[in-house]
Amino acid sequence: MKNGWTNFIIGTVRIRIVGKGIERFVNLCVRQGIMISHVKKVEEGCITATILLKDVKKIRILIRKADCKIYFVHRQGFPFFTKTMWRNSGFVLGVLSFFLLLTLLSNMIWKVEITGASPETEYEMTKKLKEVGVKRGEFQFSLGSPEQIQRYLTDSMNNITWVGVEVKGTSYHFQVVEKNEPKQQEKSSHQHLVAAKKATITKMFVEKGQPLVKVNDVVNEGEVLVSGIIGNEKNKKVVSAKGEVYGETWYRSEVEVPLETNFHVLTGESYNKHYLDLSAFKMPLWAFSKEKYRTTKVEKEVKPLYFFKWKTPLSYEKVIIREDQTTKRVYSKQEAVAKGLETGRKQLKAFLSEDAEIKGEKVLHQQLENGKVKLSIHYQVIENIASTQPIIQGD
Repeated sequence: MKNGWTNFIIGTVRIRIVGKGIERFVNLCVRQGIMISHVKKVEEGCITATILLKDVKKIRILIRKADCKIYFVHRQGFPFFTKTMWRNSGFVLGVLSFFLLLTLLSNMIWKVEITGASPETEYEMTKKLKEVGVKRGEFQFSLGSPEQIQRYLTDSMNNITWVGVEVKGTSYHFQVVEKNEPKQQEKSSHQHLVAAKKATITKMFVEKGQPLVKVNDVVNEGEVLVSGIIGNEKNKKVVSAKGEVYGETWYRSEVEVPLETNFHVLTGESYNKHYLDLSAFKMPLWAFSKEKYRTTKVEKEVKPLYFFKWKTPLSYEKVIIREDQTTKRVYSKQEAVAKGLETGRKQLKAFLSEDAEIKGEKVLHQQLENGKVKLSIHYQVIENIASTQPIIQGD
C-alpha cells in the first residue's frame, strides 16, 4: 500500500478486530493475498488495520473462520468521496452552477465604449459592430480577434483613419481617429482646359470656353485645349472653361507569365475542433475526429476566459482544419501569351479612370526565357485628357 494515489482511487477502510483469533485472521489474509497494512495493537485482544475497499467482502468470510469480530472505524478514498457528493448533489450542483454562471457572465460583453468619434461616426460604428456581434450580451469567445474587428471597421468605414480595439474584462473600448478632410478649395472662376498628356484628339464636348483644337489634332502635355478667354480684342470676357476632351493616348506594359506554376488551393472542406486550454494541457470539448485530409491548413483562435475582471489560466481554443491541395498549372506558349494580354489589360484598367476605354493592343515583342513568356505590349487608349489651369491675371 505504498502508492497513496492508487489507494485513494480504489478506496481504503480502517478496521478494528476484536477476539482471540487475531493472529489467525492476519495469517488467513496473507494467504488469500489480501493487502493489510498499518496494523496497530490497541489493547490485549484488539488491533486496528487498513485494508482495500475491494477486499471487504473477502474478510467477512475470513472473520468467521478466525473467531473474531470486525468493526469499521474509518473510510476514505474516491468511492466514499463520490458517495458523499452524491448525497449532497443538490448543494454541489448549486455551487458548480453558481461558478459556471459567474464564469459565463464574466465572458460576456457588458459594455461597448467608443471615444474620439463624432455622434454620426459613433452611430455608424455601433451598427457595424452589431453586424459582427460586438454588442451587449454576446459571448466574447464567439467573436473575432481584436485585430480582425479593427481591420473590418477600417475597411468598411470611409470616415475614419484609425481605430484602436482594447478588451478589458467584459468591456470593449474603441479609440477612433476620424479623417480630417481638408476643405476643398474653391475653384477659380477663371480657368483654361489643358492637355494632361500627349494625345490625338478624338472627340470634344465644350460647355464653356473657346476651343483651340479640333478632332484629329495632336496635342502635347500642357497645351491649351479650351481657352477661358472668349470674345475679340475689343470685347474680351474671362470665364471658367468647362468640358471634356477625349484623346487617343498610348501606354506600354511589360508582362511575364510562367509556363508552369505550383500553388496551394483550399477545397472548401473543413472541420473544427474545440479545446479547453490550461497551460500545456488541452482538454478536447467536442469534435474528436482524427485528421482525414492529406494536406491541411490549420487556423487557431484562442479566447482567454475571465472570472469577473481577472484573466484565468483557462482559455477556449477553436482549431479550424481546412483541406489544402497542391495544384500544378501548365500553360502552352499560346495560352501564356493570352494570359499575359489579359493580365496586362487588367493592370492598365486599374490605372486608368472609369470612363477610359482601351481601343487596341499590340504585342511589340515576345520572348520565351527560363520557363517564362515575356511580353512587351502597346495599348491605344481613349480617355479624357482635359485638366484645369487657372487663368492668371495678365494672361
